[in-house]
Amino acid sequence: MAAFVLGLVQFAAPKGTLPHRTIGWIWVGLMAVVAASSFWIHQIRLVGPFSPIHLLSIFTLVMLPLAVWRAHIHRVSDHRRIMIMTFVGALVIAGLFTLMPGRIMHRVIFGA
Repeated sequence: MAAFVLGLVQFAAPKGTLPHRTIGWIWVGLMAVVAASSFWIHQIRLVGPFSPIHLLSIFTLVMLPLAVWRAHIHRVSDHRRIMIMTFVGALVIAGLFTLMPGRIMHRVIFGA
């Protein structure tokens, strides 16, 4: 939830400022923790202990440092595109899938 809220703040706030960079590093750290932690979730097993969410996690863990590097070398449009794609894919779309009936988060938010 923190990564989602900070992502929204990043979209709305001025770009290239010290607060943008600071919140951005926090967001990248949170996203890396969320993506890495998914490797201990094995509720849906399609290929051994893995599911499609693990492909998204690998994608996220690859794209985060790439996006940071793009910002570092001043390729801002690449940085923006990668970060938006990561936010939408890893937080919005994956988040919606966690709310499907039968999933733990569905029960947590909507009850039994």
